[in-house]
Order: sequence, then structure tokens, then C-alpha cells
Amino acid sequence: MKMNTDGTKKLQHKRAKQLRKDMTDAERYLWARIRRRQIQGFKFRRQQPLGTYIVDFVCLEKKLVVELDGGQHAESQAYDAQPFLFTARIA
Repeated sequence: MKMNTDGTKKLQHKRAKQLRKDMTDAERYLWARIRRRQIQGFKFRRQQPLGTYIVDFVCLEKKLVVELDGGQHAESQAYDAQPFLFTARIA
């Protein structure tokens, strides 16, 4: 069972790495303004695996997740429209 979880984590990290390479224009614009602690010294990460999701941006210190909707989300509009609650333990 643990092997399956590790395989899933590896795939998730590989996917996150690919998403960092293929950022949308909106993600590039925001990343240029929040990277290197430009907002009151808070550190943000981009395309970060968090639980079963890969979030666009996260500030672990403030437990803040930022998700941008863009062209790559077009297929998942019905899914995105459904309200959901996701709680993750952010160390």
C-alpha cells in the first residue's frame, strides 16, 4: 500500500514540475510579483503539491493558497463550479 502512495507522490511531483515549466500568462504575471518575498517578506511557492491537489501558489507561513483560473482549466469548468472544502495540514 505504501508503494502505491509513493508512486502517486512521485507522479504528483513530476506533474507539478511540468506545470512550473508551462505556466499560463496570468501565472507568470503573478509569480513575477510575489516571488522573492516581494509581499511583506512572505515566501510563496508555485505549483505546489498539497494533499491530493497541486495548487498554483501557496504561502505556507500564512496558510494561504492562491488558485488562478485560466485556459488550462477550460475542460474542468463544471468541476470548478462545484463548491468544495479542502483542508490540508500545512506545516
